[in-house]
Amino acid sequence: MIASSIPAFEHERSTLLFSAEQLAQFGAQWTAKEISQQPKMWRQVSDEHRNKAGMSTWLSTILAKPQLRIILTGAGTSAYIGDALAAHLQQHLPLVTQRVEAISTTDLVSHPALYLSPKIPTLLISYGRSGNSPESMAAVALVEQLVDDCYHLAITCNGQGQLAQYCTDKPHCYLYKLPDETHDVSFAMTSSFTCMYLATLLIFSPNTEALNQICVMAETILSSHLAEIRAQAELACQRIVFLGGGPLKAIAQEAALKYLELTAGQIVSAFESPLGFRHGPKSLVDFNTQVLVMVSSGAYSRQYDVDLIKELKRDNKALSILTLSESQLLNTNVLEEVWLGLPFILWCQVLAIYKAIQLGVSPDNPCPTGQVNRVVQGVNLYPLNQG
Repeated sequence: MIASSIPAFEHERSTLLFSAEQLAQFGAQWTAKEISQQPKMWRQVSDEHRNKAGMSTWLSTILAKPQLRIILTGAGTSAYIGDALAAHLQQHLPLVTQRVEAISTTDLVSHPALYLSPKIPTLLISYGRSGNSPESMAAVALVEQLVDDCYHLAITCNGQGQLAQYCTDKPHCYLYKLPDETHDVSFAMTSSFTCMYLATLLIFSPNTEALNQICVMAETILSSHLAEIRAQAELACQRIVFLGGGPLKAIAQEAALKYLELTAGQIVSAFESPLGFRHGPKSLVDFNTQVLVMVSSGAYSRQYDVDLIKELKRDNKALSILTLSESQLLNTNVLEEVWLGLPFILWCQVLAIYKAIQLGVSPDNPCPTGQVNRVVQGVNLYPLNQG
């Protein structure tokens, strides 16, 4: 067992097994709070969603359009919400002629002509923790400029942000404001990511039983698995790979980004699907590499995950092979992967904060020199000349 550089601390008022004093010392107060509050926030988002009756009325008219196109957009972590949910939402649209696509604001802004169609009615669903990222408003403006029949649904944690202000009191826009507590103060998006993700599920495919189960799973992680996750973080890895299939591929991508951000790039992180991993990326596995496989709940899809896990064990090259499954947390295999993504990413967030603390990196501000920032800076926006 490798000696831990993280001091042990257990107390009924601790957060992620640390006291308030320890978290202040590590520069981890906000990140720890925002990770830990997620089950509570998920329930609050669900409760507040019941009071948004006006949104259903507003959305029903748009969803009656036979050729409707829905674009899920954001940048970085916010973009991965759309990547995880697009295929699932497609199955819940009222008309087979409608479609859902995930296109990041960074792609929409740099290449609008490739992605926007003037004659197709379009609902742009924009995700933004602050709503102040430069690409967020640029994407909205480009859709307004290039699409004849457009609508905007802003899902944001900041009612004072530019995105929220734009979507207030305009008949073709709707502001879906999340609780103030989800507007993460820390550098990395944690509860803001999962709550914007959950809001989308509540809008298009609500499932009360699934919500209750994922809250229980998250609470189980925070009450019974922290020591296990901390032990995983204490392994002296130089690389880590997150693998997931279907919607869990985007969750794996977000997990890799969270790990990279919170460790200030000291640990190289990657992601793929279990099937895609063999097609080249598997070559990065060596004795300094951790692999974490997010196991699908569906029996058919799970076969491919299990095959790869067995193969990695036979190879005997990885530092460790970790698995994360519904059965570990709930002793069932019934939830759709879009719901499993929420407790699974919480597990990965905890893993990342423990690693950051072990490395001596402040999770709240892992890049104090400013090469990367909480709200992206340094983006020049250019007018689109349609001529």
